[in-house]
Amino acid sequence: MRMWIVFLSSTVALAGQPAQAQAQTTAFVGGRLIDGAGQVIERGTVVVRDGRIAAVGPEGSISVPDGATRVDVTGKTLLPGLVNAHGHVAATSGLRSSPEFYTRDNLVRQLETYAAYGVTAVYSLGDDQAAGFALRDEQTDVALDRARIFVAGTVINGATADEARAATDRAADARPDILKIRVDDNLGTSRKTPEPAWRAAIARAHERGLRMAVHVFYLADARATVEAGADFVGHSVRDVPVDTAFADLLKARDVCYCPTLTREVSTFVYGSTPPWATDAFFTKGVAADIVQQISDPARQAQTRNSPAYKLGLQYKAGLDVAMRNLKTLVDQDVRIAMGTDSGPPGRFQGFFEHLEMEMMADAGMTPMQVIVSATGDAARCHQNTDLGVLAPGRVADMLVLGANPLENIRNLRSIEQVWIGGRRIAR
Repeated sequence: MRMWIVFLSSTVALAGQPAQAQAQTTAFVGGRLIDGAGQVIERGTVVVRDGRIAAVGPEGSISVPDGATRVDVTGKTLLPGLVNAHGHVAATSGLRSSPEFYTRDNLVRQLETYAAYGVTAVYSLGDDQAAGFALRDEQTDVALDRARIFVAGTVINGATADEARAATDRAADARPDILKIRVDDNLGTSRKTPEPAWRAAIARAHERGLRMAVHVFYLADARATVEAGADFVGHSVRDVPVDTAFADLLKARDVCYCPTLTREVSTFVYGSTPPWATDAFFTKGVAADIVQQISDPARQAQTRNSPAYKLGLQYKAGLDVAMRNLKTLVDQDVRIAMGTDSGPPGRFQGFFEHLEMEMMADAGMTPMQVIVSATGDAARCHQNTDLGVLAPGRVADMLVLGANPLENIRNLRSIEQVWIGGRRIAR
């Protein structure tokens, strides 16, 4: 078991002071610590100073500075805030999407919703605009009252290599955290980005010093894009079973795999009333009219008669393949990053992350594997050394749970406190 000890000054500020306070020290004592990297301390202490973790270790090995604010978490579980490795902070309002909804206020509302569900950081992989970039740039102060956002900007497209290189340059000029390209034909209903174009985009991204995430469906495309240098597989392989050769390729290239199982669920589940429509954990995060709409028989009939729903039934078959492929890759030690593709209409931010993690467990992952995929590995997969692990120097984005998620992954729902940058946020 690892032990981290860092000496601290005793400068103190009371909880509830403004985020810009010069010195605020808080000690979380007595709780079970799950560090985000696979380690557990049954009775531990975490000391936070000025929004970052200063010390972590077993109870008795860490000295709590004089005057520090103590938070007694005895009988509770403390773990890093959840990181969504593939979500969206989007031009969405309720069940509608429109460019007019891409406003700062609406994006902040979405980030607050993520945070209320314990998702303290989200990688928004596509269609990000100036307001999203601005919110990203404001994260220099580690204490926030909403989730952190990282952006990919415009999804890269192009019919030729030259067009794709030009699109990559335009996207890179905006200073995103990562780039994204789609290599998918939407089950034969659209034109797939040609191979010369996506190869040129990946190469140009690397020339610009940026990593490239790829949206794929087919195993052949996933393999080819990773061989060409893609850095992050943004969806499950959903056409055929993955094989050892693909797993070995991902490991050799240190490329993470992001299942986004709930993305498939969203394509067919609204043909009837979703099983979670009246779940209190869901309804607390949405307006009342959302529950009414997704429970409305007339709306459901309209959904079932739509071309999108018929396509969704094909995606439903792909979900079965995706679940099996996830288990195969986990068993072969491929690094998994929890992600949902949440944000577009019908993919509910915050709730879908918990639904995703429960589906990952249903696919055969252990609770610890799921937790690591949603914390330490989700951050590592984006080369983020600030998030995801309870360790000295990391930002103090943490959750306090009332129940042990190692016993049942649904216990991740038992969120009692959310801390971002060392400050407890209102929920």
